[in-house]
Amino acid sequence: MPDFSPTELAVPGFVLLVLLEMLWAWKKRPEAYEQRDTLTSLAFGLGSTVAGALTGGFFLALFIWVWQYRLFDFGPEWWAVWWAWPLCFVLDDLKYYWVHRFGHRVRWFWASHVNHHSSQHYNLSTALRQTWTGFLTLGFAFALPLVLLGFHPLMIAISSGFNLIYQFWIHTEAIGKMPRWFEAVMNTPSHHRVHHATNPRYLDRNYAGVFIVWDRLFGTFEEERPDEERIRYGIVKQLGSFNLLWAVFHEWIGIARDMWRAPWRHKLSYLLREPGWTHDGSRETSDMIRARWQERMAAQEPIVTEKPVAGENPIAG
Repeated sequence: MPDFSPTELAVPGFVLLVLLEMLWAWKKRPEAYEQRDTLTSLAFGLGSTVAGALTGGFFLALFIWVWQYRLFDFGPEWWAVWWAWPLCFVLDDLKYYWVHRFGHRVRWFWASHVNHHSSQHYNLSTALRQTWTGFLTLGFAFALPLVLLGFHPLMIAISSGFNLIYQFWIHTEAIGKMPRWFEAVMNTPSHHRVHHATNPRYLDRNYAGVFIVWDRLFGTFEEERPDEERIRYGIVKQLGSFNLLWAVFHEWIGIARDMWRAPWRHKLSYLLREPGWTHDGSRETSDMIRARWQERMAAQEPIVTEKPVAGENPIAG
């Protein structure tokens, strides 16, 4: 079993692509990059690498221990079960979809994932905004079914690494729509711009990592509509600061404050309900924001009357 990290090997490519996009932005769209925002994103990337190095060994050891109770055996002799690699990659991407969806729909998970959405700019450096606190959410548990099925933990780790590499290039405004067949199956810059948007129509949509088919299958897909409205990036309540520590921990602090102030019967809900939920309705969830927007759009639609029957005078009578 090859023991290597795909993401570490891809770092030079990441750097090169960021530089190329900066050159594009300098000529075509200067507002795409903001110096302090980019520095914050780079610091996020460095911190997440350190956090991963400190905790990754523990989770790998845990997975290897769980693997002894596997139902089947798909590793580590990769040459004997070559077909297990694409299967592992697809199933790992399905796992990612659900981890990602929980990351938006359960506040405990959102407190970690919000780091990735905290930039009001959308460029390749934004992809580096990875969490420092992912280990607190115990999201690793979503991979345990794959381990128990028989996929070796290193197979899963390598598949996840390539998944992360794929997701890097879709964090850009430099690429418009891809060919129609590609947009139908794969996650693309267009689809992922929707995911990072704060526009009501786009909130909590397009959770895919590599294959957009999961969103189409589970009813969370939304098409980008650049001709109708311009995308606004970030989070519903913007940070308003480039302070790195505030960007990393602000939602954890918010959870602690809400739980401290809430009546006992509601405290757990501030962990397990969706972001924006409050026991007194003082804030809005993404579903509430979208519903209010849909009502407003419906109210603006012109009233359509029935077409007159042929030969009938619509004015007479």
